[in-house]
Order: sequence, then structure tokens, then C-alpha cells
Amino acid sequence: MEQLSGMDASFLYFETKNAPMHIGSVAIYDQSTVEGGVLGFKEILKNYEARLHMSRAFRQRLAFVPANLDHPYWFEDPDFDVEFHVRHIALPHPGDWRQLCIQASRLHSRALDTNRPLWEMYVIEGLDNVEGIPKGSFAILSKVHHAIIDGVSGAEMVAAIHDMKPDAKPTPPTEPWVPEREPLAMELLARTAGHTAVQPFRLANVVARSVPALARAGLKMSTGDLKSSGPVPRTRFNGCVSPHRVFDGRSFAIDDLKFIRTTVPGATINDVVLTVCGGALRKYLADKEELPGDSLVAMTPISVRSPDKQKSAGNQVSAMTVAIGTDIEEPMKRLEAVFEHTTNSKELTNAVGAKTMTDYTQFIPSTTAGMAARLYTGLGLANRMKLPMNCVITNVPGPNVPLYMTGARLVTQFGTGPILDGMGLIMPVFSYGGQITISITSCREMIPDPSFFADCIQESFDELMAAAKKRAASPAFKKAMKAAPKKRASLSRSAVPAHQSDASLSERDGTTVSKAKASPKAKTKAKAKTKTKAKRKTTSKAKAKSAAKKPAAATEEAQGDLLSEDKVVSIQAAE
Repeated sequence: MEQLSGMDASFLYFETKNAPMHIGSVAIYDQSTVEGGVLGFKEILKNYEARLHMSRAFRQRLAFVPANLDHPYWFEDPDFDVEFHVRHIALPHPGDWRQLCIQASRLHSRALDTNRPLWEMYVIEGLDNVEGIPKGSFAILSKVHHAIIDGVSGAEMVAAIHDMKPDAKPTPPTEPWVPEREPLAMELLARTAGHTAVQPFRLANVVARSVPALARAGLKMSTGDLKSSGPVPRTRFNGCVSPHRVFDGRSFAIDDLKFIRTTVPGATINDVVLTVCGGALRKYLADKEELPGDSLVAMTPISVRSPDKQKSAGNQVSAMTVAIGTDIEEPMKRLEAVFEHTTNSKELTNAVGAKTMTDYTQFIPSTTAGMAARLYTGLGLANRMKLPMNCVITNVPGPNVPLYMTGARLVTQFGTGPILDGMGLIMPVFSYGGQITISITSCREMIPDPSFFADCIQESFDELMAAAKKRAASPAFKKAMKAAPKKRASLSRSAVPAHQSDASLSERDGTTVSKAKASPKAKTKAKAKTKTKAKRKTTSKAKAKSAAKKPAAATEEAQGDLLSEDKVVSIQAAE
């Protein structure tokens, strides 16, 4: 039995009838890779059943403390039934993308049963008319409560049901599964008493660690070294949500996004994604004649999971806010502005400490959190209170190698997420197999035309790509491409040249850099010394070898700095 953290429990407390707090995905599979070309539902069900031991989240359910005096506990459900959680439906003919989006929206609208393990999977057959998807494919819509996982810990559940090869077999459990009995009320109350006794000391420790960091951040804000994301305008996405959802999305080649980022010095793929989302929101709101003068602000979750917690369940995330340039029409100028905003937000997050504010979630009063959420919804406070952000954009990184589920190849995957009063739009970003998908989950009353919003995402990307190609083809850009290698001594974030692609960066990490940096005079001297004695020749070679290693080592170190800088803020679901 394991107690939920304050952050995990908060997703239970903030759940209302109009705002279920589960995350998930719509994954599409090609069954032609299965032996015989056809995969039955019984085989899928057996595959899940054979892998339940590979993730604790599959069989764990909640035990609530009486009167909600403390956060709930997880325990292994003795009445677990896999057929309740894995379900089977089919789309009517012709089985196109719009039908799948409508069905996914309806299924995602329904809350999970808190009296059972908090997940469901729907096998959806009949995808016979989806562009770019093999005929006869099927989808699996997953729903997992946010109290169980964030974007990083959710990878454990994904890994549990997938293989690297179509004919792989699941690893059998090392020991038989033994369920736990449901804990008694007196047991939970006894644990609560012990937990309450040590809370003041834990709070004092968190305050002692956080006050200096907050003071430093405040000083930098007062001197202008750090800036906030700016005012948050009120939009159609920032009112009270209905219980009905919409879903749609588009996919893009990750190589295209990598190319775009190279046209702005130091920009990352995350910056490009935020720029595309900002452009889509600008187009959508402009069409409704509701585009505000100030930029919309997105909340982007940040993983604060330490290396020793990579395989643990639950949520370990913080967040930063970023202005996404909806007030800027020209795509490249928007990308430059987004890069500037994300750089500032990362510096602010580093100054405070991404984990600092998440530590305070451990002290959320369990007896009042649920009541506060109900009052917030019941009184319609989302329409009156100052907004912290307009939407959420969250990135869930995935593998670049093909994955298989019961022999069927995973073709693509789109994310779904929760919305709530005051924040009625979430845009999950998934990467897998050389693709990046950007999808939306929203309230049907806020976005009655989700397919049009998806078209706005596509148009925003197309315009940004065209602008990036135009910049890359300009004489000034080509001149910078030729001159940049002579000017650069490192790969620090503030000085990545506009033309540097991933391929050129990798080349700089190898022997190409060493050869490029070898002095012409040194080469001439080396040739001259070949005509001298063998001893001098050996000495010259040794010196040349040593000189070559130094720039390569320096480049390798700088490349490591760049990668670590890119990982300072990984936009992940909340990754």
C-alpha cells in the first residue's frame, strides 16, 4: 500500500462532473504486420493480461481515508477484471478520420470509475478510409487518470504493452501475483495520525529551501533581468467548461521541424511547436473576430523527475508560462519572439527552481481541496478571476523506433488531455517514429468546429515552413552558413548559428571538426619534417595528434552543454 503524493491527489480533488481529470491517447495500428494479417480482440485481451505484472498502475485502485482527512492510498485490487478495462467497439462504414475523432471525443468525455483501477482501453476497429493509414487498421483509445501518471511515468504503461519486434513474447512474471486486501478504516486513520504529526517539520524544511530561491528570483524581476510572460487576455477558452469534449489533430515530419529551428539561432523544436500552436490559435480566433491585442500565454509542464525516480509512478512535474506570439502575424518573427520568451521563462524557472513549487503540493489540505474545487465550479469563478494562462501545450517524447502491440505496428499516436474551468484547451504534442503530432482536446461549446481548428494547425505549420525556406535561401543566410564555422568556438545556446542542422552538429562532434581546426602551418611543418630524422617525425606526429584531440574534446564538451541546455525545460505532460 502506497500513499498518493499531494500533487497526485490534487487531480482527484479538482475533478468535477464537467471536468474528469484523465489523460490518454489515440494510437493507430497496422494489423498487416500480424501473422496472417488479422488480429482478433481475444489476442489483444490475452496480450494485456500477460503483461499486467509489468506496470503496477494496471491493478492498483484507491482506498480513501475516512472523511478525507488525508490523501488516499493505492492498493492492489483483489477484484481486478481485465475485461472491464479493455473494451471493443467498431466504427460504421466508411470508417474515416472524422468518425474516429467524434468517437474519441465521446469516450474521452466520460469519467473513470474511482472504485476500480483508474484506466480504460478501447479497441476501435474499422479504420478503412483514413488518409495515410493502411486500410483495415484499428485504433486504441487509452484513458488513464492523471493521479496515476504524468507524461514520463506513463512511459512504463506504454512499454508494458509494446514490443520492439512483431513476434516478441512478453516476459513472464518472476512470482505469482498476490492481491492485497482492502485496508480497514482504522488502519488508514492510524496512518493519518502519524502523517499529520510530521507535516509541520516537512513544511518548515520546504520553506527553508524555497525562500532564498524566491528571493533571488524576486530581485532579478525587480532589476529587469527576468520578466513575466505578460498580461493574460481572456478568450473563449477561459470560461466554464461543459461535460462534452472535442478532439482532432495533425502530424508533421520531425525533420521539417528540425529544419525550421535552424533558421533562428538557438531555437529548439519545442520553440517551433509553440510557434505553430500560436499561429493556429491566432488564425482560429481571428476567424471568430476574437483575436486579442496581447499574446495568449500557454502553460508548459516541466518534468522534475530525478534520475532515481524515472521508473516511479505518479506526477513529478512543475510548469512555466510562455507567451506564444498570437499577436505577431509574420511566422519567423513569431518564432523569434517565442524563443525569446521561452529563454526568459527557463531562466525564471531555473532561478526559482522547477521543483520548489511542486514541494508545496504535499501540503494541500485534503479536507478542503475538493470543497474548494466544487465552489470554484459552482460559483463560476473561472469567469471572474484573473487568468494564470490561456491553454496548456504539453510534449510527450516517444521512441524513434517502430513499436508493436500483439504483432501490430504502431503507425501514429495523438494525445488527449484534461480541461477544466478557466482552461478549456489543451494541446498535447507526441513524438514517435520520425513524426510529431499536435492535437487538441477542448470543450464542444468553446470549439464547435474542431476540424477547422486542426486545419488552422496545418496552415500555421505550412506558413512557418515556407518562411523558413525563404530565409534559408536568402543570400545573407548562405553567407552566414559559409562564415559561421570560422566564427564559432563553442555550441552555447546563445550562439548557435542559423544554418546549423542536427547533421552538421553531429559532424562537429567527430573527426571533421578536428581536421577543420588543424592549422595550415602545422600541416606544412609536418610535411617538412617528414624529410628529417625519424625522431623528429615521431615528435611532430605526436604533437599533431595532441593538437587534434584538443578541439575535438572542446567541441564534445560544448555539444554536451548544448544538449543539457536543451533539456533544461522539456515540455512534458502534466509531460
